[in-house]
Amino acid sequence: MRKDRSKMEDELQPEYDLKSLKVRKLGKNRKSFGSTIVRLEPDVAQMFPSADAVNEALRLLIRVMRDSQASSSTAQNRTTLEQTDKSF
Repeated sequence: MRKDRSKMEDELQPEYDLKSLKVRKLGKNRKSFGSTIVRLEPDVAQMFPSADAVNEALRLLIRVMRDSQASSSTAQNRTTLEQTDKSF
């Protein structure tokens, strides 16, 4: 039940210019749009069932680091203020 190619109608409009389209490459040279691919070592990958799990863990680590930096910054400011008060 093949259609004869000569009888097939072309639904593509003549004003469509497909010459400017680029074929996406596959493999290691392929560029990913909007994401970065990071390769995990097997022992690390074993702990995370999905990319979402990795992202969640990294976001938690980022929050802990920021909180730690904010705490140490506050402690340093408090120490500086205490030393300033003592000098007066």
